Amino acid sequence: MAAPALQQPSFLLANLKVDSTTKPFLQRCQELVKVIDDYPAKELHLIFPWLVESVFGSLDGVIMGWNLQFLQARSNEYNIVMDFLDPSGPMMKLVYKLQAEEYKYEIPVSFLPPGAHLDNAYFVLVDTYLKYFLPTEGSVPPSPFADNRGSVSPPAPRAPSVPFAGYGIHSTSLLKRHISHQPSVTADPAAQEIWRSEALLQVFVEIWLHHYSLEMYQKLQSPQVKLALLHYRLSMSSMPCQPLTPPGSGTLDTYQTFTPTEEHVLVVRLLVKHLHAFSCSLKPEQVCSSPSAHSSPLEEFKRVVVQRFVQQKLYVFLQHCFGHWPLDASFRAVLETWLSYIQPWRYTGENTNPQTDQNKGVPEKWGLFVQENLLMYTKLFQGFLNRVVRIDLVNVKNALMVFRVAKVFAQPNLSEMIQKGEQLFLEPEHVLHHRQHRVFLTPSHGGSFLSARQSVVTDGVFRVKSHVYGLEGQDCQYKQMFGTELRGAVLKLIQIIAQARQTAKRISDHSAEVAANNSFMSWFGMGSPDLNYTFNGGEVDDTGECVKKTHEFLERSLDYLCQIFRLNAGQLSQLMATLGSGQDDGNSRQLPDCVQGENGLILTDLGRMQIINGLRRFEIEYQGDPELQPIRSYENAVLVRLFFKISSLVNERFGGHMEVLCSRQDFLGRLGRHYLASPEVMADGRQRSPETRRTAERNRRPRLSLRTLASYRTLLMLLFLYLFGVLFSFGPISSTLLILTGGFLYGLFITLFGDKLKSQ
Repeated sequence: MAAPALQQPSFLLANLKVDSTTKPFLQRCQELVKVIDDYPAKELHLIFPWLVESVFGSLDGVIMGWNLQFLQARSNEYNIVMDFLDPSGPMMKLVYKLQAEEYKYEIPVSFLPPGAHLDNAYFVLVDTYLKYFLPTEGSVPPSPFADNRGSVSPPAPRAPSVPFAGYGIHSTSLLKRHISHQPSVTADPAAQEIWRSEALLQVFVEIWLHHYSLEMYQKLQSPQVKLALLHYRLSMSSMPCQPLTPPGSGTLDTYQTFTPTEEHVLVVRLLVKHLHAFSCSLKPEQVCSSPSAHSSPLEEFKRVVVQRFVQQKLYVFLQHCFGHWPLDASFRAVLETWLSYIQPWRYTGENTNPQTDQNKGVPEKWGLFVQENLLMYTKLFQGFLNRVVRIDLVNVKNALMVFRVAKVFAQPNLSEMIQKGEQLFLEPEHVLHHRQHRVFLTPSHGGSFLSARQSVVTDGVFRVKSHVYGLEGQDCQYKQMFGTELRGAVLKLIQIIAQARQTAKRISDHSAEVAANNSFMSWFGMGSPDLNYTFNGGEVDDTGECVKKTHEFLERSLDYLCQIFRLNAGQLSQLMATLGSGQDDGNSRQLPDCVQGENGLILTDLGRMQIINGLRRFEIEYQGDPELQPIRSYENAVLVRLFFKISSLVNERFGGHMEVLCSRQDFLGRLGRHYLASPEVMADGRQRSPETRRTAERNRRPRLSLRTLASYRTLLMLLFLYLFGVLFSFGPISSTLLILTGGFLYGLFITLFGDKLKSQ
């Protein structure tokens, strides 16, 4: 590559683009390092947008980038990428060079990467940057790159009259928003480094939480908007062809339709956990002492980082996830992110035994955090209740989620702290009149942690009300977590848990019974042949140990919920008694609530709830062509296929004659129906799971079936009969004729006396 003095910037970019398609990855990175070291910012600023696209991919998807989301540690390119993108690596050196000259770039936040798979380059880089710029020990490392004045300067201070651009999808560019600093602060050498930590956090919040606007969230809480959305969804569901875009603003549409991925949520959880660890790394004397002018910028940053930068955006993010996430076990990622945020005491750095810590309870010093984050506990707990009553709690993964939440909220002192926060919020409004001029500044309203420090708020009433009204709006209707309405919902959940626990017990008992019956002789088909039968609510893996875990999770969840809401044994017994006799095995075998449709039974909403909660079930069995059932373990696969071909040829050629024979009402017709009719005709007539009429009619046509002869049990019986014939000197032909004669006589007997035997 030519020397910097002899090459024009346009040629530099052109050469780099050519090299990116012709040279190996390692050589390209080495040349990029040399370019960043040798060229000044005036020439480097032209290649920066291209380099960002080369690493992260282009906005139009044409350039794939380095695929950080899929780059694993075992890859040969992993270490090269990690070194190049390290906080003290070449890429950041380029950023610092451009920052010193105040170059600016337009990057729409809607195109920033949302998240990544675990343990890949993206995830590891996020963790590395958090630990580097938000250290839990020591101070922020000084910049390894310096400008002509000896240090990398922060952005120019923003005029107080210029507000931050609004958070959320209204904004089109992230880098337009600069971090504000007071002149007295930027003169401090320590503050020269802190601005990078604040900037990094702002960037991360915009990348992962920018889809959610507080203003839009508050708008959606309006009963009128909720009713309008409900009417719109109902009208859309009744239309055969839906329009491409629903009516309303683009912001509302995006908020309603965007759903983060599981990997996206896991990265958000990583951010939450590290911010708690960063905030909790304050020394005890620094935490206890009141803010003063002697506090370093880093200490001040640790005090306010969670409340100022994350709380608002994360609350709306979690609310959106609670309302839009699918009702499956993947919600665990969202759940753990929520539980991580509401338990900052887990990230104090102290080595504690989880069991001992559970019994010890939440330290009193965290009462202030609970008050300042009251909605994170109460409103999101209500959202969790709304979800959990609609999922299958017999599934071990869903039962585990209920157990996790119940265990967290059952920690000693936590429910009392929440109740105290609710009591403060319910204090009369007149206590706020003399403080109405005071406003909490957040980054979205022009505040910065380095701004003039606000006076300390000692009044818990003002603190809690400001928090609730700031997130939910002045017109919010707050529902108490320990109020009458929510208590009723908890009692309903307790009943559902009890029902699921009984269902899990039935599955466990049935599995044990099947295991006992299916001995070695089941190989010959003498065990339970009904492989289609399952209890509703039990998935494939919900047997054996999984069912035991489900029962344990649900049992302990009941105990924890009783502790949280102070239900004694007598109240719990009375609540269980209200379940009635409908929970016994007899009732569970009744059909769910259905209505008759054109093609069979259709579940009602009540029927769906009965199935989800294990109250009712269909007797599920194979309803396709009996000849096409999966080959069983007690059948010979070769014989099954051979006899199927033979019987298919016979049925195709003589099917019409068989139908005529079986339609007769005399003795021959009855005999033909015994040998040729489909098993469904001879069933007991009980209604099982719904099936279409076309399927039912096809399966009831008379046919010849030889599949029984492919069973090892049948083959073993025939072998015994032939051996028995040998003992009496019968040859193979004679034994075959005797077996066929015996089978025919058995059919005659059943045809003549079968009805009488059934009546008796």
